[in-house]
Amino acid sequence: MRWQNQTLDADDGALPGLSRAGFVRTVQTPEFEGITFHEVLCKSALNKMPESSTLPFHWTINPMRGCSHACRYCFARPTHEYLDLDAGRDFDAQIVVKTNIAAVLRKELGRRSWQRDPVALGTNTDPYQRAEGRYRLMPGIIRALTDAGTPFSILTKGTLLRRDLPLLTLAAREVPVSVAVSIAILDQELHRGLESGTPSPRARLDMVRALTDAGFAVHVLVAPVIPYLTDDRAHLDELFGAIAAAGATSAVAFPMHLRGSTRGWFLGWLAETHPALLRRYRQLYGRGAYVAPEYATWLRERVTPLLERHGLTRDGEAARAPARAPEPRDAVDTQLALFA
Repeated sequence: MRWQNQTLDADDGALPGLSRAGFVRTVQTPEFEGITFHEVLCKSALNKMPESSTLPFHWTINPMRGCSHACRYCFARPTHEYLDLDAGRDFDAQIVVKTNIAAVLRKELGRRSWQRDPVALGTNTDPYQRAEGRYRLMPGIIRALTDAGTPFSILTKGTLLRRDLPLLTLAAREVPVSVAVSIAILDQELHRGLESGTPSPRARLDMVRALTDAGFAVHVLVAPVIPYLTDDRAHLDELFGAIAAAGATSAVAFPMHLRGSTRGWFLGWLAETHPALLRRYRQLYGRGAYVAPEYATWLRERVTPLLERHGLTRDGEAARAPARAPEPRDAVDTQLALFA
């Protein structure tokens, strides 16, 4: 495979080698049945966004490649093909872990040229997927960003974030920290079929409440909305109501994109479970990755009054604002001592 022959001189910061570095290994463990971890040493931790990007951040960090969340609709699936792995089951089960990422990040943030620009985590694969429970990369990343005075944001479906909540609370006293949670589906059967490796919707709603109670203004991504499966008014109304009840301040919803090989992986599932929808999907998406503009407009007009009904802002400004750090409490301070 192509990625096995790369060396420590690789310049993309992603896969500097497996076979030529004796201290990198492939691991399988009983507690992660069906998952293979490929431990690598990265050369770079920070990824620069293209100059043409309109996103509110210019730098990202991806501690892993591949994701055991196994979301059928994940837009990042095609990136596994750069490793000569497939975008289907390999993406779900062959996880590349950058074991030295915190140390490399700290070195990069210490350069005189670093301008303390905002950094985003969770833009490609989830930093709090199950592997984080084994490798514990995020505490070192959070500490490095905080010590360097660098604002950062996290987007996740992983309830492992709650482990780091005391550390995030401490970080928010020093730098702007924003947290967003992705919750797109309430229906349990759809959840099991479309995102089988993720924590349950209820567990993620409980995490929103925990973050809110800790003083964070939490933004929720109801994304993607799955056409004809999760876009009916009753489902969206119930979901936005649950999000508001959990304490989130803002939310946004947008329709599913089917880029590259993600399209085939999703449509394969659809053919098995909802074959009657295939024709409608081909009409809705045509030959491209995006829904027809008419559907996007229709969804926006459905979502807007529901957001207003439940008192949720839609632009995410609350989530990008610095988190309100809670007043010190004995219990919190005791937990923070674990990360000192």
